[in-house]
Amino acid sequence: MKTHVRWGVLSTAQVAQDELLPAYMKAINAAVTAIASSNIKVKEIASKFEIPKIYESYDKLLEDPDIDAVYIPLPNALHSHWVKKAAKKGKHVLCEKPAALTFKETKEMIETCRENGVMFMEGFMYHFHLQHQRVKEIIASGEIGNVKTMKATLSSYLKNQNGNIRMNGELGGGSLYDMGCYCIHAIRNILNSEPKRVFTSMQKDHDRQVDISVTGLLELNNGMTAIFDAAMDRTRTDYYEIIGTEGSIQLPRAFAPQVFKGKASILIYTEDGNYRTEEALGDQYKLQVEYLSNCILEGEIPSYFTENTINNMKAIDACFKSVEKEAFINVSPEDLKVSK
Repeated sequence: MKTHVRWGVLSTAQVAQDELLPAYMKAINAAVTAIASSNIKVKEIASKFEIPKIYESYDKLLEDPDIDAVYIPLPNALHSHWVKKAAKKGKHVLCEKPAALTFKETKEMIETCRENGVMFMEGFMYHFHLQHQRVKEIIASGEIGNVKTMKATLSSYLKNQNGNIRMNGELGGGSLYDMGCYCIHAIRNILNSEPKRVFTSMQKDHDRQVDISVTGLLELNNGMTAIFDAAMDRTRTDYYEIIGTEGSIQLPRAFAPQVFKGKASILIYTEDGNYRTEEALGDQYKLQVEYLSNCILEGEIPSYFTENTINNMKAIDACFKSVEKEAFINVSPEDLKVSK
């Protein structure tokens, strides 16, 4: 019986070097056995992370019969193409967020994975940190009363924008794809409801024509509302708050606690003026790798993530359409229409 999944990595993307390759080295049930890149530093990177095989092209890596699964950290616009190629070669896939650029593209991509009998998971690593499950437990306990709204924000300041793929519209750059997707995902996950309609405003970079910041209002099917903002033109924020009738919960390191070695704090405020802090620790990238690797080894479809991926992209599509129409947009299964 196999005890670990043999992974291949497509490209030497910075997120792979900074986060995922170290996570694979720490995972108990996974190992990166090949990397594909034309980067002149690929040999140095492979040596650093103890990767035995190097391929000069992604296609050649996908032909390797000893690779069980691939991690795809390519630019957003390339996700769909390479996920489909990997699936057709029988490789399971962990793909960086956002899964694709549109709801339609995402559905087609996931269907290709299903048709070829491979597992797919979108890389929302934050979801695996223990702080979010604890937030759900506090909400369920009734400590903050009935939840009414949620606010989420994620931003960082891109000082060197020239050449950064986040500023390239053709590659799927922009603040909504890069950071707003986290906020939307967290709102849907924590409040356990899908958006019914959305209204979104964007500020675009004049030279590159990508959204440099975005603010959105989501009206959910369960009657709650939520607000999010994401940006690439301001200091780091990394935060969400759930507000109820009798208190609130705040997470000041909601999406990137790895910056603080996985340490996170949950702040609980109650109506009587009291508050307390709970600490949570977790290596979310390692947990993500181990979770999907275990699903592959056990033959268990990753719970929650496939449909969740489709629904998250549906909400993102609605946000873009809201900006285009300058109106509230209904979020429906197959089409997105302007609210009257």
